[in-house]
Amino acid sequence: MNIREFYEQSEEKVLSRYAVPASKSRGRRIYEPQCELRTIFQRDVGRVIHCASFRRLKHKTQVFLSPDGDHYRTRLTHTLEVSQIARTIARALRLNEDLTEAIAVGHDLGHPPFGHAGERTLNRLSPSGFAHNEQSLRVVDSIEKNGEGLNLSWEVRDGILHHTGSPAATLEGQIVQISDRIAYINHDIDDAIHAGVLHGEDLPAEIRAILGESYTARINTLVTDIVTNSVDSPELMMSEEVETAMEELRDYLFAHVYTNPIVKGEEVKADGMIEALYEFYRAHPDMMPMQYIETAFREDVDRAVCDYIAGMSDTYAVAVYRDNFIPKGWNKL
Repeated sequence: MNIREFYEQSEEKVLSRYAVPASKSRGRRIYEPQCELRTIFQRDVGRVIHCASFRRLKHKTQVFLSPDGDHYRTRLTHTLEVSQIARTIARALRLNEDLTEAIAVGHDLGHPPFGHAGERTLNRLSPSGFAHNEQSLRVVDSIEKNGEGLNLSWEVRDGILHHTGSPAATLEGQIVQISDRIAYINHDIDDAIHAGVLHGEDLPAEIRAILGESYTARINTLVTDIVTNSVDSPELMMSEEVETAMEELRDYLFAHVYTNPIVKGEEVKADGMIEALYEFYRAHPDMMPMQYIETAFREDVDRAVCDYIAGMSDTYAVAVYRDNFIPKGWNKL
């Protein structure tokens, strides 16, 4: 018995009957021999963390565009917070923590620059539309490793696609979906307070009374409520009181942070920048890297342009825009 087989046998003994043990995975789209050390889901975690798209998340917007200061969340820190919350819930419910982590670290790989503002712009411009969850799946299937893809397991791919919208097929994937919401609601409040857009006492008193006064208290309340109400259950559940409070807090964020003119003041510029890049590369697909030129020939130009722009970090998108649209000072030949 090798180390992987030992872990697989341990999972089958310890995990809940509603978990997905690694030995029961539906496998990969392209067959690969099993690793002697790591289960299929452990390998998927490594593949995502070591890929280029994961590294670029550190320069992609969460809510505040290119903020001054080191303590605002980026798409990367958001991903890590989702992973930590999701793993805590999975562990407490005896679900597969490795599968949960693999979905969590991969769920936002397809997010374009400038956060949801960039997503809305590409969705408006592209004839076939654009959704970051679908793009995340495309990243791991068709874009990473110069078009070869990461060849992830079926369960991880399903969880990445369904981390928003319709529920995932596994409870591990559903944990990532709720953990994503828990993470962004609470860290976006934290960032808004740090930015001076909100003050802690601005949050409705009735919500604070239920969820807690602090960032840590709110996360603890939400996670504990999910675990308490979902033990040995085939579905994730929350108490009505806590779930209602969470949704009301999310609505409050949309009203006072996500649509706040101070926070969103730069989004018009970001929208114009992405639209300019989209139209430029639509007209000049030969100016894209070779991988995307090949996609334009194999699929279509729009798909290739969306892939290229969605893969850009905020800083790279600004640099490419500057190179193509901002006049350069004259240098003597």
